Amino acid sequence: MSKIALFGFGRIGRTALRIALRDNLFTPVAIADIKDESTLAALFEVDTNYGRWHEPVSGTEGHLKIGDRDIPYFNSAKEIPDWGALGVDLVLDCTGRATVRSVAQAHIDRGAKRVLISAASKTLDDCDAVLLKGINLETFDPEKHKIISMASCTTNALAPVVKIIKDNFGLKAGLFSTVHAYTNTQSLTDQPMKDRRDSWAAAENVIPSSSGAAKALKFIWPDLQITGKAYRVPVRTGSIAELNLLTEKNPSVDEVNEAFRKAAAEGPLKDVMDVLEGEWASNRIVADSHSSIIDLPLTAKQGDLLSVAAWYDNEWGYATRLAEVAAHLASK
Repeated sequence: MSKIALFGFGRIGRTALRIALRDNLFTPVAIADIKDESTLAALFEVDTNYGRWHEPVSGTEGHLKIGDRDIPYFNSAKEIPDWGALGVDLVLDCTGRATVRSVAQAHIDRGAKRVLISAASKTLDDCDAVLLKGINLETFDPEKHKIISMASCTTNALAPVVKIIKDNFGLKAGLFSTVHAYTNTQSLTDQPMKDRRDSWAAAENVIPSSSGAAKALKFIWPDLQITGKAYRVPVRTGSIAELNLLTEKNPSVDEVNEAFRKAAAEGPLKDVMDVLEGEWASNRIVADSHSSIIDLPLTAKQGDLLSVAAWYDNEWGYATRLAEVAAHLASK
């Protein structure tokens, strides 16, 4: 069986492990982080967004025990574990810091065969490939692709929409806005931050922010004409992106929605993308495993302009793809 190590045990790392264990995708041969075992075990056992884990969880020096699984734990504050000695096939880096090649390469230098990054690389030179399930995962080359980026949760939500519109109706240009749950990069109280707008309390403000999703989409489709921005809002998880698109053909709303229905039911986007026929609010999609959930009643058309809305659980949906892709890549 392939050996996967988990590096970084924060929001995404813990959520990815919940999914990996629940779906029998993998049990990591090691977990590494900079915090103490007892605290990390407690945070895994009881999650504010997703509830309590169904098995006993404990942390002792050098170990995290989840049910009957005894997983070796390494404090990586000073150095990356010796992945070679552990026989690691793939490191799932969930620190959010391996966005430049030198940081990701450190895992390879310590003996890992490849690395999957839970973030968008700064540039295409900082990774060997940007691979998204349902979009281009089939292009994975085990010989060439050692450092793989899976981009961001927003990129994974937008990419299915872009693919379906491009393939069915052609896409001239697009502008998106994502209404995104607040995250750890923001502050709980008002205080000076590097980004001025982030200086105000995350749970009390709607905060405009930048989005790297447009750049990541262009890593996949170099000729794509798209840009966008984000609004961070006071919800713990659950986000929605609206794409306003100029298409080459002139489809009706019904034709667009039927294309989404078909893609959700069959083909490479099945289980990656879903559709909603009814009228819902954000809690409907919390803990939904799909990367992109099209709100069909919100699809709209005005002249040449098409508007599409896609929900996504920015933690659970993204972490589901990470766990699945990690298991897939490690087996190759």
